[in-house]
Amino acid sequence: MTSAEGSRKISGIYPHLTVYAHKRMAGNYDSGQETGIGALAVWNDKLYMVSYAAHKPEGSEHNLHIVDKDKNMEIFKGSIGGTPAARMVHKETNQLFIGPYAIDSTGKVRVIPYSDMKGRLTAVARHLKDPENMVYYYDMEGMLYEVDVHTLKVNKLFHDPLPGWHGKGGYTSQGKLVLSNNGERLAKGKMVQKKDGTDSVSYRWKDTWKVPREGVFGKDRLGILAEFDGENFSIVERKQYTDVTTRHGIYAEPGDESPLWAVGWDKKSLRLTVMDQGVWSTFLLPKAAYNNDPSHGWFTEWPRIRAIGKDRMMMDMHGMFFDFPESFSVMKTAGIRPISSHLRYIPDFLEWNGQIVLATDETSVQGNPLSGQPQSNLWFGSYEELSGWGPSSAYGSVWLEETVEAGTPSLPFLFAGFGHRMIYLKNHGKTPVTVTAEIDAGGDQDWKTLKTFALEGNGSAWYIFGDDEKGEWIRLISDQASALTASFHFTDDNFHDPADGASLFEGLADADYDGEVSHAKLYSNRNNFNLGVYAGRIESGKFKGTTDLEFTKGDFEFVDGTPEKGSEEVLKEKSIWTEDEASVILKAKDYQLRLPKNPRYDSKKFPSGTVRSIREVESERELANIAGTFYEVPLYFIDQEPLYKMMRPVSTHNKQISDFNTWNGLLVMSGVRADAEASEHIYKSPDGKTALWFGGIDDLWSLGKPRGEGGPWKDAEVRAGELSDNYLMKGYDDKTLYLTADRDVKISLMVHFEHYLKEPVLYKTFEVKKGEKLEYEFPEGFSAHWVQVKADKDCKATAWFVYR
Repeated sequence: MTSAEGSRKISGIYPHLTVYAHKRMAGNYDSGQETGIGALAVWNDKLYMVSYAAHKPEGSEHNLHIVDKDKNMEIFKGSIGGTPAARMVHKETNQLFIGPYAIDSTGKVRVIPYSDMKGRLTAVARHLKDPENMVYYYDMEGMLYEVDVHTLKVNKLFHDPLPGWHGKGGYTSQGKLVLSNNGERLAKGKMVQKKDGTDSVSYRWKDTWKVPREGVFGKDRLGILAEFDGENFSIVERKQYTDVTTRHGIYAEPGDESPLWAVGWDKKSLRLTVMDQGVWSTFLLPKAAYNNDPSHGWFTEWPRIRAIGKDRMMMDMHGMFFDFPESFSVMKTAGIRPISSHLRYIPDFLEWNGQIVLATDETSVQGNPLSGQPQSNLWFGSYEELSGWGPSSAYGSVWLEETVEAGTPSLPFLFAGFGHRMIYLKNHGKTPVTVTAEIDAGGDQDWKTLKTFALEGNGSAWYIFGDDEKGEWIRLISDQASALTASFHFTDDNFHDPADGASLFEGLADADYDGEVSHAKLYSNRNNFNLGVYAGRIESGKFKGTTDLEFTKGDFEFVDGTPEKGSEEVLKEKSIWTEDEASVILKAKDYQLRLPKNPRYDSKKFPSGTVRSIREVESERELANIAGTFYEVPLYFIDQEPLYKMMRPVSTHNKQISDFNTWNGLLVMSGVRADAEASEHIYKSPDGKTALWFGGIDDLWSLGKPRGEGGPWKDAEVRAGELSDNYLMKGYDDKTLYLTADRDVKISLMVHFEHYLKEPVLYKTFEVKKGEKLEYEFPEGFSAHWVQVKADKDCKATAWFVYR
């Protein structure tokens, strides 16, 4: 493939703009595990983008792609691939540097060969000493180069000068080059997952490091944010950081004195660390998703802060978009607002020709036998469309079972912009403490007392803030030194009614539909650009294949197909759940979880192992389809079980979706009614027997908000003091609990509010009378990740949650 053109557009996606790994042997796809789109730039009225491999510091079959205003795409013939995400415009010479390419104002492309500058190039920044003639390049392994912008001659300045690894961000402001990396090397070079979901890392001093030893090693010291003054390096924080930028973004200004922003995270929360007039300050924000948390840093890639047109900037981090004010500084912190959450894996984004363009890392094949070759695409749309995706629900902590000094304020935590705000507090010490919450109402560091919380020794408390309790940021202060946890749950009413997506999903068969349905298993072909379609039917709770087809990339038509070697994996279903009278039961390797049931979904007709239960649909992201509800499930390590404990529900569909897959940037689903009409989203075979639905991954939110009912007990024989299984509550809004028992009993509801805190806390104890049904409606804004129940006496009891 050397070029592509087309006009077909589905859910903001042009299939012809898909990028692939192009290495071929005798016409067949040969190698390459990943093909993300690592960097975007608008230059010469065109859109430039580079695709990347998983780990190719010496180049690969990936490319520089150039897209014109009519969406015609040209692949630069001199492309050298690799793993690039660097981009910056050098103003003095009017050149765009993107990956290893330098592009002038006429569109002429020059290439910096990997033989001269080996590395996975993630950042390019203005030079401190000779900015008119030189730029810095930074790579994932930590190498720092300088490049002559005229001759492209390369000089390596440092070989891995900083602790941590997986280099990410680099930007020059206020006379400093600021660098980041977002990972730590794993123990003995292996991925070692512990039962609590954490992973082991190795700490070993390297002689190449150019920082003092003090403060380098210690618990949770992962990744780095560092500064370089042209001579010496210093550590700002040993935390995991990605993007580093100012309001000028890739159009870097000479002598930039703007506040510099760095985006990172730790277990507790997102971190926005700001260098303003040479002084560093940190602000905390909540996480919508936990896909990015592993210490190795592989699953985060390059979340950004970028301009998106109309004097608007946007930040993307941990599965959520935020409005970001370009004036953000330490004394002007107002204006950060959540926009929506998303499922896409987004390495870069920008505004072009009046639209927001999102780059994606979609179908990978590393640890993913259900796809034949990696591929990714772009999404084009509006701010209004983005804001209608997932709810702005997110979670985070300022303290996590840590010793807090008396009278010392926590870091500020974002408080504005969420529909509902709740706080949990836990005192792990024996001494009573009083925690004071202070509010910065205007984002100008004018802190005022909002509320105080009294905590007994080993006590806990929760509180839902009222609509009148407003402010940009909140911080906490304890009057006594103690080990404390303080966590926030911020939730949103931006849910979709199933009616919102009725036309979008028209043609997908409802779960209770009794007519003829086209079922199929789906495979992104390895040896061509088509979609493998293994059509069939579901009978007696089993999928039976009948026809082998392909769906063509170019014409979007069904043709006869021949199964590819390896594609038989799509016919092997992984059974991960069962169902009893109480709930759906999800069986992980070392634990068991319970999820709501859907009364409209017949699990006997569509049991786990018949329809697709779980699949990677965005690179290193798992999507589970369990009993009529989609869930996002963090994948912590390739080829290992995902962390179901950190799952979040996406939508309850109650459809006969037998498989789902990403292909050519599109989400493809089977389970279409035979009588469905062909449309923008429905494509049918010439004989009408096979049909598929096509759209975008974030269309799934429009299927309707998560809902269901069930519980950890239904007429269960309960032992006194014994905790039930964990039952999911996260992501559901309208919640009611019903309790019954065969004797007078006290039933305690325990809640898990922080994923990295092992033990639940008591929420409320209910006195249940024999033979009576107790009904409890949770207050608006109440949120928890998981809940458990226990009784003070042996009994036969039911604990039933209804999520409307």
